[in-house]
Amino acid sequence: MKAMPEVRAVTFDVGGTLLEPWPSVGHVYARLAAPFGLTQLDGAALNARFVEAWRRRANFDYARASWHRLVQETFGDVTVSAECFAALYEGFGAAEAWRIYEDVGPALKALRRRGVRLGVISNWDERLRPLLRSLGLEEYFEVIVVSHEAGDPKPSPLIFARAASAMALPPDAMLHVGDSGREDVAGAKAAGFRALLLDRLGSEGGTGDESMINSLRELAGWL
Repeated sequence: MKAMPEVRAVTFDVGGTLLEPWPSVGHVYARLAAPFGLTQLDGAALNARFVEAWRRRANFDYARASWHRLVQETFGDVTVSAECFAALYEGFGAAEAWRIYEDVGPALKALRRRGVRLGVISNWDERLRPLLRSLGLEEYFEVIVVSHEAGDPKPSPLIFARAASAMALPPDAMLHVGDSGREDVAGAKAAGFRALLLDRLGSEGGTGDESMINSLRELAGWL
């Protein structure tokens, strides 16, 4: 049997893997909407509606118009003006709306010390690169592949192929880590990558056959 090559690069999903909205999407929406007269919004209730709207999303291409529709669905009967939406959209491009998970920095530094090349493969939009830069994370990544730029969101194997090509590595020398069994694990494996499911809360369930970790601190043990 042919031996698998060593892992020479690790790519990461972003939302739910490196970052989380803080304290939640709903709380950020409520804070940013208040200057537009929407002062009676409950952050927890708004977040619950966002989670449900996100679960129901279909053909979501991460374009600004798609986000506008999702935001209005989240706000329900409360009309979101163009000015208010612009503030929400820009607000989620700012570092203040996000928290870096505490295991991210140590994991990235440990991998870099070992000479492992690092990248990002994320379903996101034009706000991702400036956001990673403002959070001090961009410097870790040799390659950042964003679905809205690539035109192929995960789980399409094409977005993973773009990352492999950009790093000039065979897919089986690359490991992808993310929090979605469908988008990250199944998508990566379809492209010939190796994959790990990051299940921080023990709730994902995944695709049934993937390797799983509960913290990025466990990642070094898989290399």
